[in-house]
Amino acid sequence: MSALRKSWPLLLLALAPVAALAAPGIPAFSVQTHAGTQTYTLTLQVLALMTALSLLPAILLMMTAFTRIVIVLGILRQALGAGQTPPNQILIGLALFLTFFVMSPVIRQIDQNAYQPYAAGTISMSTALTRAEVPLKEFMLHQTRESDIAVFTHIAGGKGYAAPIDVPLSVLVPAFVTSELKTAFLIGFLLYIPFVIIDLVVASVLMSMGMMMVSPVTISLPFKLMLFVLVNGWTLVMGSLAASFYH
Repeated sequence: MSALRKSWPLLLLALAPVAALAAPGIPAFSVQTHAGTQTYTLTLQVLALMTALSLLPAILLMMTAFTRIVIVLGILRQALGAGQTPPNQILIGLALFLTFFVMSPVIRQIDQNAYQPYAAGTISMSTALTRAEVPLKEFMLHQTRESDIAVFTHIAGGKGYAAPIDVPLSVLVPAFVTSELKTAFLIGFLLYIPFVIIDLVVASVLMSMGMMMVSPVTISLPFKLMLFVLVNGWTLVMGSLAASFYH
Protein backbone atom coordinates (compact mmCIF):
# COMPACT_ATOMS: atom_id res chain seq x y z
CA MET A 1 0.00 0.00 0.00
CA SER A 2 2.86 2.41 0.75
CA ALA A 3 4.28 1.91 -2.75
CA LEU A 4 0.86 2.64 -4.26
CA ARG A 5 0.49 5.75 -2.13
CA LYS A 6 3.91 7.00 -3.21
CA SER A 7 3.09 6.51 -6.89
CA TRP A 8 0.07 8.84 -6.95
CA PRO A 9 2.08 12.00 -7.86
CA LEU A 10 3.06 10.35 -11.14
CA LEU A 11 -0.62 9.53 -11.68
CA LEU A 12 -1.44 13.16 -10.95
CA LEU A 13 0.71 14.22 -13.89
CA ALA A 14 -1.05 11.68 -16.10
CA LEU A 15 -4.42 13.24 -15.30
CA ALA A 16 -3.67 16.56 -16.98
CA PRO A 17 -6.32 16.10 -19.71
CA VAL A 18 -9.02 15.53 -17.09
CA ALA A 19 -8.80 19.05 -15.71
CA ALA A 20 -9.71 20.59 -19.06
CA LEU A 21 -12.80 18.48 -19.70
CA ALA A 22 -16.35 19.46 -18.97
CA ALA A 23 -19.05 17.45 -17.24
CA PRO A 24 -21.22 16.25 -20.17
CA GLY A 25 -20.87 12.62 -21.14
CA ILE A 26 -21.26 10.51 -24.24
CA PRO A 27 -23.94 7.80 -24.62
CA ALA A 28 -22.62 4.36 -23.69
CA PHE A 29 -25.67 2.07 -24.06
CA SER A 30 -29.46 2.16 -23.74
CA VAL A 31 -31.85 -0.12 -21.86
CA GLN A 32 -35.49 -0.55 -22.94
CA THR A 33 -37.88 -0.47 -19.96
CA HIS A 34 -41.67 -0.19 -19.50
CA ALA A 35 -41.30 3.48 -18.70
CA GLY A 36 -39.28 4.12 -21.85
CA THR A 37 -35.65 4.04 -22.89
CA GLN A 38 -33.01 4.59 -20.25
CA THR A 39 -29.72 5.83 -21.67
CA TYR A 40 -26.50 5.45 -19.69
CA THR A 41 -23.66 7.82 -20.45
CA LEU A 42 -19.93 7.70 -19.93
CA THR A 43 -18.57 11.00 -18.61
CA LEU A 44 -15.59 12.49 -20.35
CA GLN A 45 -13.73 12.66 -17.04
CA VAL A 46 -13.98 8.88 -16.59
CA LEU A 47 -12.94 8.33 -20.20
CA ALA A 48 -9.94 10.63 -19.77
CA LEU A 49 -9.03 8.91 -16.48
CA MET A 50 -9.01 5.50 -18.17
CA THR A 51 -6.80 6.92 -20.93
CA ALA A 52 -4.44 8.48 -18.40
CA LEU A 53 -4.09 5.20 -16.53
CA SER A 54 -3.01 3.51 -19.75
CA LEU A 55 -0.27 6.16 -20.08
CA LEU A 56 1.00 5.68 -16.52
CA PRO A 57 3.51 2.90 -17.41
CA ALA A 58 5.02 5.11 -20.12
CA ILE A 59 5.30 7.97 -17.62
CA LEU A 60 7.02 5.68 -15.14
CA LEU A 61 9.46 4.45 -17.79
CA MET A 62 10.26 7.74 -19.51
CA MET A 63 10.17 10.39 -16.77
CA THR A 64 11.84 8.68 -13.82
CA ALA A 65 15.06 6.89 -12.92
CA PHE A 66 13.69 3.54 -14.11
CA THR A 67 15.27 3.62 -17.57
CA ARG A 68 18.86 3.94 -16.38
CA ILE A 69 18.45 1.43 -13.56
CA VAL A 70 16.85 -1.37 -15.56
CA ILE A 71 19.34 -1.04 -18.44
CA VAL A 72 22.35 -1.17 -16.11
CA LEU A 73 20.96 -4.22 -14.32
CA GLY A 74 20.33 -5.94 -17.65
CA ILE A 75 23.89 -5.23 -18.84
CA LEU A 76 25.27 -6.46 -15.51
CA ARG A 77 23.42 -9.76 -15.86
CA GLN A 78 24.76 -10.17 -19.38
CA ALA A 79 28.30 -9.35 -18.24
CA LEU A 80 28.10 -12.01 -15.54
CA GLY A 81 27.07 -14.54 -18.18
CA ALA A 82 24.64 -16.22 -15.80
CA GLY A 83 21.89 -16.61 -18.39
CA GLN A 84 18.51 -15.64 -16.98
CA THR A 85 19.75 -15.35 -13.40
CA PRO A 86 18.45 -13.16 -11.82
CA PRO A 87 15.19 -13.59 -13.77
CA ASN A 88 13.44 -10.68 -15.44
CA GLN A 89 10.82 -10.43 -12.69
CA ILE A 90 13.51 -9.89 -10.07
CA LEU A 91 15.33 -7.26 -12.14
CA ILE A 92 12.12 -5.35 -12.92
CA GLY A 93 11.00 -5.46 -9.29
CA LEU A 94 14.41 -4.35 -8.08
CA ALA A 95 14.44 -1.52 -10.62
CA LEU A 96 10.96 -0.40 -9.57
CA PHE A 97 11.72 -0.22 -5.85
CA LEU A 98 15.08 1.48 -6.47
CA THR A 99 13.21 3.95 -8.68
CA PHE A 100 10.83 4.74 -5.82
CA PHE A 101 13.85 5.24 -3.56
CA VAL A 102 15.56 7.61 -5.99
CA MET A 103 12.36 9.52 -6.79
CA SER A 104 11.22 9.84 -3.16
CA PRO A 105 12.45 13.47 -2.78
CA VAL A 106 10.58 14.43 -5.96
CA ILE A 107 7.45 12.59 -4.85
CA ARG A 108 7.65 14.29 -1.44
CA GLN A 109 7.83 17.74 -3.05
CA ILE A 110 4.88 17.00 -5.32
CA ASP A 111 2.93 15.75 -2.31
CA GLN A 112 3.61 18.86 -0.25
CA ASN A 113 3.33 21.49 -2.96
CA ALA A 114 0.61 20.07 -5.21
CA TYR A 115 -1.45 17.21 -3.80
CA GLN A 116 -1.93 18.33 -0.20
CA PRO A 117 -3.17 21.83 -1.18
CA TYR A 118 -5.38 20.28 -3.87
CA ALA A 119 -6.80 17.72 -1.42
CA ALA A 120 -7.49 20.54 1.03
CA GLY A 121 -9.38 22.43 -1.68
CA THR A 122 -7.12 25.49 -1.63
CA ILE A 123 -5.95 25.17 -5.25
CA SER A 124 -7.49 23.93 -8.48
CA MET A 125 -6.51 20.86 -10.48
CA SER A 126 -4.70 22.94 -13.13
CA THR A 127 -2.68 24.74 -10.45
CA ALA A 128 -1.81 21.42 -8.81
CA LEU A 129 -0.61 20.02 -12.12
CA THR A 130 1.51 23.11 -12.75
CA ARG A 131 3.09 22.81 -9.32
CA ALA A 132 3.64 19.07 -9.76
CA GLU A 133 5.59 19.62 -12.96
CA VAL A 134 8.24 21.79 -11.30
CA PRO A 135 10.09 19.22 -9.10
CA LEU A 136 9.81 16.56 -11.83
CA LYS A 137 11.27 18.97 -14.39
CA GLU A 138 14.09 19.90 -12.02
CA PHE A 139 14.97 16.23 -11.57
CA MET A 140 14.92 15.57 -15.31
CA LEU A 141 16.92 18.70 -16.12
CA HIS A 142 19.59 17.69 -13.61
CA GLN A 143 20.08 14.41 -15.50
CA THR A 144 19.74 15.76 -19.06
CA ARG A 145 22.62 17.01 -21.16
CA GLU A 146 22.27 20.46 -22.65
CA SER A 147 23.31 19.15 -26.05
CA ASP A 148 20.36 16.73 -26.07
CA ILE A 149 17.94 19.52 -25.16
CA ALA A 150 19.43 21.67 -27.92
CA VAL A 151 18.96 18.90 -30.50
CA PHE A 152 15.28 18.35 -29.72
CA THR A 153 14.66 22.10 -29.41
CA HIS A 154 16.08 22.52 -32.91
CA ILE A 155 13.95 19.65 -34.25
CA ALA A 156 10.85 21.19 -32.68
CA GLY A 157 11.66 24.54 -34.30
CA GLY A 158 12.23 26.34 -31.02
CA LYS A 159 14.52 29.34 -30.56
CA GLY A 160 15.68 28.56 -27.04
CA TYR A 161 14.26 29.25 -23.61
CA ALA A 162 14.83 31.98 -21.04
CA ALA A 163 15.44 29.48 -18.23
CA PRO A 164 15.87 25.68 -18.06
CA ILE A 165 12.58 25.30 -16.20
CA ASP A 166 10.80 26.80 -19.23
CA VAL A 167 11.67 23.79 -21.40
CA PRO A 168 8.34 22.06 -22.20
CA LEU A 169 7.85 18.40 -21.43
CA SER A 170 7.43 17.65 -25.13
CA VAL A 171 11.11 18.58 -25.58
CA LEU A 172 12.44 17.63 -22.16
CA VAL A 173 11.14 14.04 -22.08
CA PRO A 174 12.86 12.79 -25.29
CA ALA A 175 16.03 14.68 -24.34
CA PHE A 176 15.94 13.13 -20.86
CA VAL A 177 15.45 9.61 -22.22
CA THR A 178 18.30 10.08 -24.70
CA SER A 179 20.64 11.25 -21.93
CA GLU A 180 19.57 8.38 -19.69
CA LEU A 181 20.31 5.83 -22.42
CA LYS A 182 23.80 7.28 -22.93
CA THR A 183 24.51 7.34 -19.18
CA ALA A 184 23.22 3.79 -18.72
CA PHE A 185 25.44 2.44 -21.49
CA LEU A 186 28.47 4.28 -20.08
CA ILE A 187 27.88 2.70 -16.67
CA GLY A 188 27.31 -0.68 -18.31
CA PHE A 189 30.60 -0.34 -20.19
CA LEU A 190 32.49 0.25 -16.94
CA LEU A 191 30.77 -2.74 -15.34
CA TYR A 192 31.62 -4.96 -18.30
CA ILE A 193 35.39 -4.38 -18.25
CA PRO A 194 36.34 -6.52 -15.17
CA PHE A 195 34.32 -9.46 -16.43
CA VAL A 196 35.82 -9.23 -19.92
CA ILE A 197 39.30 -9.30 -18.35
CA ILE A 198 38.40 -12.48 -16.46
CA ASP A 199 37.14 -14.07 -19.69
CA LEU A 200 40.38 -13.14 -21.49
CA VAL A 201 42.57 -14.53 -18.70
CA VAL A 202 40.64 -17.80 -18.55
CA ALA A 203 40.70 -18.14 -22.36
CA SER A 204 44.48 -17.52 -22.43
CA VAL A 205 45.08 -20.14 -19.71
CA LEU A 206 42.95 -22.73 -21.50
CA MET A 207 44.75 -22.12 -24.80
CA SER A 208 48.16 -22.42 -23.13
CA MET A 209 47.06 -25.77 -21.65
CA GLY A 210 45.86 -26.98 -25.05
CA MET A 211 42.24 -27.25 -23.91
CA MET A 212 40.78 -25.79 -27.09
CA MET A 213 37.45 -27.62 -26.84
CA VAL A 214 36.58 -26.28 -23.37
CA SER A 215 34.35 -23.19 -23.40
CA PRO A 216 36.07 -20.30 -21.58
CA VAL A 217 32.65 -18.99 -20.47
CA THR A 218 31.93 -22.22 -18.57
CA ILE A 219 35.20 -21.95 -16.64
CA SER A 220 35.12 -18.19 -16.07
CA LEU A 221 31.54 -18.04 -14.73
CA PRO A 222 32.40 -19.34 -11.22
CA PHE A 223 35.30 -16.91 -11.00
CA LYS A 224 33.12 -13.98 -12.05
CA LEU A 225 30.45 -14.92 -9.54
CA MET A 226 33.06 -15.31 -6.80
CA LEU A 227 34.62 -11.92 -7.63
CA PHE A 228 31.23 -10.22 -7.67
CA VAL A 229 30.28 -11.68 -4.29
CA LEU A 230 33.65 -10.97 -2.65
CA VAL A 231 33.57 -7.29 -3.58
CA ASN A 232 29.94 -7.01 -2.40
CA GLY A 233 28.94 -6.25 -5.96
CA TRP A 234 25.20 -5.86 -5.57
CA THR A 235 25.58 -3.28 -2.81
CA LEU A 236 28.17 -1.37 -4.83
CA VAL A 237 26.06 -1.39 -7.99
CA MET A 238 22.80 -0.42 -6.31
CA GLY A 239 24.44 2.23 -4.16
CA SER A 240 26.34 3.71 -7.10
CA LEU A 241 23.21 3.75 -9.25
CA ALA A 242 21.22 5.60 -6.59
CA ALA A 243 24.08 8.05 -5.98
CA SER A 244 24.52 8.73 -9.70
CA PHE A 245 21.24 10.67 -9.72
CA TYR A 246 22.36 13.08 -6.99
CA HIS A 247 26.08 13.51 -7.61
